[in-house]
Amino acid sequence: MPSTDSPGLSMPFATFRRSVFGLGNDRIHSLESNRSPPVQNTEFESFQNKVFKRFHDLSIAKADEFLSLTWISKLLDALIDCQEEFRVLLCKYKVDMAKPPLDKMISDYFERSIKALDICNATRDGVDMIRLWNKHLDMVLSAFGSQQRIIGEGTFRRARKALTELALVMLDDKGSGSVVSHRNKSFGWHNKGKEQHYRLPGHSRSLSWSVSHSWSATKQLQSIANTVVPPRAHEITETKGLAVPVFTMSFVHMFVLWALVAAIPCQDRSLQIHFSIPRQFSWSTPFYLIHVRIMDESKKRDRRSSIGLLQEIYQLESSVRRITDIVDSAHFPITEEQKEEAKLAVKEITLVCEACKDGMDPLERQIREVFRKIMSSRIEGLAILGRED
Repeated sequence: MPSTDSPGLSMPFATFRRSVFGLGNDRIHSLESNRSPPVQNTEFESFQNKVFKRFHDLSIAKADEFLSLTWISKLLDALIDCQEEFRVLLCKYKVDMAKPPLDKMISDYFERSIKALDICNATRDGVDMIRLWNKHLDMVLSAFGSQQRIIGEGTFRRARKALTELALVMLDDKGSGSVVSHRNKSFGWHNKGKEQHYRLPGHSRSLSWSVSHSWSATKQLQSIANTVVPPRAHEITETKGLAVPVFTMSFVHMFVLWALVAAIPCQDRSLQIHFSIPRQFSWSTPFYLIHVRIMDESKKRDRRSSIGLLQEIYQLESSVRRITDIVDSAHFPITEEQKEEAKLAVKEITLVCEACKDGMDPLERQIREVFRKIMSSRIEGLAILGRED
């Protein structure tokens, strides 16, 4: 997690936000006093301002939008937008970029980008995982059939079987820390007999990751974060200020990848990445706010063991829990109250499925676009440094 001299990260979000926006003048003064020497270049200042603006807008998102598919889309848009402006700076100042010590900074930046590509691949796998869950939810809906079908004992038995198959898939993908793994009983695993009855022959892991089985999102992010270090005053002076946008873009990359892994299922993911949010830059406050809000979400009782903090995943898991409780508690013959509860739960699942179906394709395209932008920027940057990929 980010390290800081301030106690702000341990505060509730609302308290922290008030301390930053108006009530914490002593803190703001402290931030100002720790700033690096000003960079006398309007283009570099413009780049810093763009980063502030894009992430400020993300930091003040309403609660019902934060960490939603819409918010993640805006987050990736912000990364792509900043990446493009940084690319323009690289091209404009390519002569300076090829000189020491800036050439080493740029080279390190492009080395980190290779690790970013792995994370893009892993999160695309996570998108496929959500699609797979959605297909199994479709089976649950199919078990209940159309609204005209009479809901009876057979309906609940078919739904139980579909839910058990969904549980097996989610357990395969989530591992022991999942929400579902703590609710085996709710998915009809009351005894060995039922578990065996509902496990289909030949059932195996539901998803093949595009990264190696030993790959870890947590270790990859930590490896990136370990090398993202703010430039010292003399480095800023020696590089005519160019060290600032290079570091800024490095930090933006690292932070967006951290937020993406927090939201999307990813192999061996964790939010416990140690990095520092530098206080001396104008864009530091929005990143603090976003970090605090994400960490607050992860600490909520019903989110602690979730595989991803994406709002749509939370809605999916909640819907599965609800329909499972209804199916498990059903007594035959089915009462009218149970039928009505089931109908309401089916409507809820239908909405969740539609949201996931509508959102997964655009999200995957954006992740692919981020991958492509990082790759093309690296090729172009290495050419500036006179190196082959």
